[in-house]
Amino acid sequence: MSGTSAPGSAADPGAAEPGAAAVPGAVRGIRAVAAVAAVDLGATSGRVMIGRVGDDVLELEQVARFPNGPVERADGWHWDVEALWNHVREGLAEALRREPGIESVGIDSWAVDYGLLSRDGGLVAEPFHYRDERTARGVDAVHGIVPFEELYRRNGLQFLPFNTVYQYAADALVAEAETSLLIPDLLAERLTGRRVAERTNASTTGLLDARTRQWDLALAEALGIPPRVLPPLVDPGETIGRARGLSDVPVIAVGSHDTASAIVAVPLSSPDAAYISCGTWGLVGLEVAEPIVTDAARAANFTNEGGVDGRVRFLHNVTGLWLLSETVRAWSERDGAPVDLPALLAAASAEPVPERLFDADDASLAAPGDMPARIAALLGMPEPGPDERAAFARVIVESIANAFARTLRTAGELAGREIDVVHLVGGGALNALLCQATADRSGLPVLAGPVEATALGNVLVQARALGCFGTDASLEDLRVRVASAFPAVRFDPRS
Repeated sequence: MSGTSAPGSAADPGAAEPGAAAVPGAVRGIRAVAAVAAVDLGATSGRVMIGRVGDDVLELEQVARFPNGPVERADGWHWDVEALWNHVREGLAEALRREPGIESVGIDSWAVDYGLLSRDGGLVAEPFHYRDERTARGVDAVHGIVPFEELYRRNGLQFLPFNTVYQYAADALVAEAETSLLIPDLLAERLTGRRVAERTNASTTGLLDARTRQWDLALAEALGIPPRVLPPLVDPGETIGRARGLSDVPVIAVGSHDTASAIVAVPLSSPDAAYISCGTWGLVGLEVAEPIVTDAARAANFTNEGGVDGRVRFLHNVTGLWLLSETVRAWSERDGAPVDLPALLAAASAEPVPERLFDADDASLAAPGDMPARIAALLGMPEPGPDERAAFARVIVESIANAFARTLRTAGELAGREIDVVHLVGGGALNALLCQATADRSGLPVLAGPVEATALGNVLVQARALGCFGTDASLEDLRVRVASAFPAVRFDPRS
């Protein structure tokens, strides 16, 4: 965040699924093959991957995939974190059965959501889902104490009503908790017993100073958030602890915000390249050395989130494939049978470019529900019948691409860069219609892939920590290996 960052995952069921078998590629100059396990959790699904890195090897093998999503309780939308934990534990056990030589584990997930722990280590309550409506009252409470202008100057975050700081303000149980852990840190604590906050994900809470990258304790106290709930910070590459009951392998901090991991594996081909990490959310932006917290950046609602190796992800959250996946889900429920998404996208590609689009970032599209009806209302048209779905899907894809193009232009203006190429990674890289529409509407070439950028970034940070690339390998070194192993598909803009 959001992802998607806000929440979001680079792989998402809103696009065609990547193969579950090994995804091979070749790289040079690495020691004998090392195997690691990557837990990659998105807002709609999760998986456990085995990553193998070595001389002439950079590959992923999916060993477990499981559903994930909001569950409605009497008091609102939550995450079923116990089910998620069981899936993760079973997936890691399967990974160790297939590859007993696994040397470490890394965990990434969507951002902003958290679990509150008591002193004895139990959950105070089931974690809320970021789309729950309770956060609205948290916004008013926070801004009543610290105006958004000052908040942005301190934390550099775009306004999203579900940022952790607003969730805390709406959550009376924070005052009773001993510690608050973001989702990947919560799972790492269950594996290791250690309570920490990985820095890239901590940057999405609204309580990390954008410049010092330390907790802003004065801000927390001003907002009535007990500083004790903010755990010690760790950086990607640090060992959190050892996985109890899982061969005692080390759990290594990665870019635990899934977008931070995804950007590690974006093979940026130019100093002025932009990226789109596209899954449930589309995270559109640039990698910069220092935060950009100007009034113009605040007005444009751009965020400054932490990246691996101290980089800054200067980006804006655009609603991504969530719009398509929610639309397909609604149609499938009405039909009583699954809608064939690849066939729908193929038919949409044959439809003419629509004259009317909608704002992909409209607030009415944020919550789960009847997405086709909401989009039709924005377009001022009746809901599409079964024979109109391909054209409607084309409108959705083109509207997402239009939002991407608009955000790319703004990013370049705010950062003073002339963007010359766009790297689109994640599940959206499999959606050729979206990639071509983004190229056409931005006027920039789009290089699509790798699809599994988040898992790759997770694996590469672990492998570097294990010494696979030597002691001084930079992000650029890792990206060269990704570019060699996973050649991108190019989409040139059409006149």
